[in-house]
Amino acid sequence: MPSKLLTLLVVLALAALVACGIPGAPQPPSLELPRPVRDLQAVRKGNSVTLTWTTPRETTDRRRIKHLGVTRICRAADVVAPAECVQTAGTLPPEHTPLGNPAGFRDELPRQLQETHALGVASYAVEVENARGHSAGLSNRVMVPLALTPPPPSQISARVTAEGVQISASGEQGLMPPGLTSSYHLYRRIAGAGNEIDLGTGAETQSGGSFSAVFLDRSAEWEKTYFYKIAAVTLETVQGREQRFAGDDSSEAEVFVHDIFPPAVPTSLQAVSAGTAQQPFIDLSWAPDTEPDLAGYNVYRHQEGAVPVKINSEVVTAPTYRDTAVQAGHRYGYSVSAVDVRGNESGKSEEASETVAQQN
Repeated sequence: MPSKLLTLLVVLALAALVACGIPGAPQPPSLELPRPVRDLQAVRKGNSVTLTWTTPRETTDRRRIKHLGVTRICRAADVVAPAECVQTAGTLPPEHTPLGNPAGFRDELPRQLQETHALGVASYAVEVENARGHSAGLSNRVMVPLALTPPPPSQISARVTAEGVQISASGEQGLMPPGLTSSYHLYRRIAGAGNEIDLGTGAETQSGGSFSAVFLDRSAEWEKTYFYKIAAVTLETVQGREQRFAGDDSSEAEVFVHDIFPPAVPTSLQAVSAGTAQQPFIDLSWAPDTEPDLAGYNVYRHQEGAVPVKINSEVVTAPTYRDTAVQAGHRYGYSVSAVDVRGNESGKSEEASETVAQQN
């Protein structure tokens, strides 16, 4: 390789090494402002508003937050929320808002605020500050209605019927602002489970300043324990959208749904004699029962002067039975009962009689 070319390559290599060591343009120091929250949500229950969000883990310049400050919960009684945190409903210290984790706050609505804004809304936002008390602004806004909710029933009871669990409630009737509607809903949870389901409304009656409501839970299953409670659910239109929020809960009514109710008594029993002289029999048939927990039927037979005796060894699953233990020239009376899967037995049907004919 020519010496000039070799020298040139060496010079270029040294220049590249020197260039790698030159520092870049200086970067401005980070303001360490936490990124604003973007997933704030609100749920109202009674006079309480539960707010949930995720605490940011990065700053606005995409660096990991080193030292977090307090989080302010901002509330305004206005449809259009202000750009700044005008009224603080509360604050949370950094130890209650770990970076990148779910956080929450429960706000109790002041009664005066609800009375003066009966058809208004409360707008919420959160503002996460750094250790020096500065922030990058408010979170997304969420709104909840401010209307007062009717009080829960003061009395509630539950009893088991053949059709289901009947829940009755009564209490003082609350006054609703014009333009709002409210109805009482029944909520149910099963023993040992935390989740509850809304079973809807019942039949309500109002008299003077009081009310009463009756619900029937047809979906309850036998041999299980349930807890029932009732709360008023109010509907309000906010910015053209209908919002639904529940009032405070009543006390719970506990009930064990024990089945002591037998199936319906079978009907339309008929008896027909047939067979041969050597082997006569009587065929029985009746209208089938339709209960979902029906196990089958018992068949009873008696002769004149004797008490009815059950003649089936196992529950008869079809609405028919053939009695082969009969004799020619004898008259037999029959009745049938229905039995469910828990052994509850109905009363006996009307009797059907038949005489086994003599064969020549």
